[in-house]
Amino acid sequence: MTVPAEILKKVKRIEIDTKKLVNNVFSGEYHTKFKGQGMTFSDFREYVPGDDVRSISWALMARAGKPYIKTYEEEREMTLMLMVDVSGSQHFGSKNYFKAETVAMVAATLAFSATKNNDQIGLVLFSDEVELYVPPKKGKAHVYRILREILYFKPKSTKTNMAQALNFVRGVLKKKATIFLLSDFQDKDYDDALKYLEKKHEVIAGLIQDQGEFNFPDVGLIDLQDAETGETVLIDTSSPVFQAEMKAKFETEFSKFNQKLRKTGVQSFTFQADDNYHKPLLAFFRRRRGQR
Repeated sequence: MTVPAEILKKVKRIEIDTKKLVNNVFSGEYHTKFKGQGMTFSDFREYVPGDDVRSISWALMARAGKPYIKTYEEEREMTLMLMVDVSGSQHFGSKNYFKAETVAMVAATLAFSATKNNDQIGLVLFSDEVELYVPPKKGKAHVYRILREILYFKPKSTKTNMAQALNFVRGVLKKKATIFLLSDFQDKDYDDALKYLEKKHEVIAGLIQDQGEFNFPDVGLIDLQDAETGETVLIDTSSPVFQAEMKAKFETEFSKFNQKLRKTGVQSFTFQADDNYHKPLLAFFRRRRGQR
């Protein structure tokens, strides 16, 4: 399939911008925290007093006439899974970028960091269904494909069902992985699915916000359409009552988001739809490094 030139151009621009961050700012941060999380068989050696008897290979002992134990090495390679919300609310932006575009930049930063670390990267795009699943693989070409999908995939639905996507990932990932869940979390009833996924994998929630959602600009009377339901209402954006209601609504949702994550044990970072998306991500990496 031939990829249109304008898509390749945008992917290349994101690569240039994010690689600068990966090479100059994020150098070492990703690897320090997200290194291999398992053990793999390496070799046998003779048993010596003090070794764990549970590591003895009884089959080899029977053949050799003396005890040998299995030795293991830490797996340095890991799997990074990007879960990206592509519901209708992602196509909102009050400044230079839609939320979806900023999410793509964060995903690119993580993907190129993973590539530099020789890790596998997979992708799940979700709305109220799993729209696309790209199994984990290595390589630059694979990262390009992931970025193209995040930027230009056309979802079937505008609604959100995060629980379904979380359960899907829990089913397809057999090996322990680090999962970045990138969304505005405008959904409910995903707590249990998130908790169950966190039990098997490391899940990190990235909350994308836009200043216009809780500091709505005064542009007079407008028809406002809900991006997920399609419902349209006439509102007076200059009304102090409307301004206060919008701010209270999003402060309440942010509080609920934090409460859910505390219950599930999932850590998070919050970033805005603007040019400074990398700062909260870098702060998250460094905070996690300090916890090691």
